[in-house]
Amino acid sequence: MLNLTTLARPYARAAFQAAHAHDEVSDWSQSLVVAAQVATEDPVPSLLEDPRLTREQVLDVFRAAVGDGGNERFQRFLDTLSQYRRLALLPEIYAQFEALRRESEERVHVLVSSAYEMSEEETQQLSKRLRQRFQREIDLEVEVDASLIGGAIIRARDQVIDGSVRGQLKRLARQVAA
Repeated sequence: MLNLTTLARPYARAAFQAAHAHDEVSDWSQSLVVAAQVATEDPVPSLLEDPRLTREQVLDVFRAAVGDGGNERFQRFLDTLSQYRRLALLPEIYAQFEALRRESEERVHVLVSSAYEMSEEETQQLSKRLRQRFQREIDLEVEVDASLIGGAIIRARDQVIDGSVRGQLKRLARQVAA
C-alpha cells in the first residue's frame, strides 16, 4: 500500500498548478485548509469509509464547509477526490500544496523548538540569520519544548540543526560509548 505522502503528491501538484494558472493560490490555500480540517474532524473520517453514504452525500459535507470560498475549479477538484475516494488525503494534500506555494514564493517554513520562550528580538535575529542562510523569506514557527534543557532545534526543509543541551548530551554519550 502506498503511503499518504505518495498518494497525495499528484493531487497537490495538480491543485497547485490549477491555482497558479488562474492566479488563485491564496483562495485555494484557504479552501484547502478548511477542507483539510473537515477531513480530520469527528465524525468525518468514519463517514468517508461508510458504505451506506453516497459519494455525493459525503461531498456535500465538504462543499458546505468550504462554502463560497471554493470556486468552481476547487469544487471540481473536490469532486475528483471524492470520485477516487481520496478525500481523506486532504490534510496531506494541503501540506504539500503549502510547500509548493512557499517554494514558488521563495519562502521556507522553519520550525524552532526552543527550551525557553524566545523574545521578539531573539525571534527577529534568528529569522534574519535564517533568511541569510537559506536566501529566502522565512515563515518562522516557534514552540517551547522544556525537555531540550537549553538551546534549540531548528528544522527547515530536510535539514535539522540541533543546538540543544539534550542533543549535546546524546552526542557525548555516543562518543563515550564508542
